[in-house]
Amino acid sequence: MTETLIWTVVALIVIGVYLSWTAGRLDRLHSRIDAARAALDAQLLRRASVTQELATSGVLDPAASIVLYEAAHAARQAEEDQREVAESELSQALRAVFGEPEQMELVREAPGGEEAVGELAQAVRRVPMARRFHNDAVRAARALRRHRTVRWLRLAGHAPFPLAFEMDDEPPVALADRPA
Repeated sequence: MTETLIWTVVALIVIGVYLSWTAGRLDRLHSRIDAARAALDAQLLRRASVTQELATSGVLDPAASIVLYEAAHAARQAEEDQREVAESELSQALRAVFGEPEQMELVREAPGGEEAVGELAQAVRRVPMARRFHNDAVRAARALRRHRTVRWLRLAGHAPFPLAFEMDDEPPVALADRPA
């Protein structure tokens, strides 16, 4: 009788430790998602800010300036449910403006143009990395939350189901290939 009781207590302790470890892991994944989302938001804001700065600098032709400024402004002002679309439209505007080699040469030749292009190239290259880190954290949390034990025992608590950030973040070729 005593031996059975001891084994039962040991089994309950092992199960408790496993459940506590799983809940802690899930909590750490949710914290990682929050940190990755903050980093992604910062990179998206930086890209939009640099784009607006370049659009208002007078380095670009008027049509390109208007296209970039409006797309960057829309990305900065977008509500959360429209953010992915607005950021994708900014990526498309960047590809449209900087897809032409002539436009890139005009920007580089202008005073301060080389620095502006370098700053924009850095901002454009960092967005896909930040988005990838965020989506990897989301994928890991989703995989853990799909386990029966997590669902049945509600180890995730009341945390919302994590959502990936899906957008078109392909940089213009002229900006993606610039050395840092």
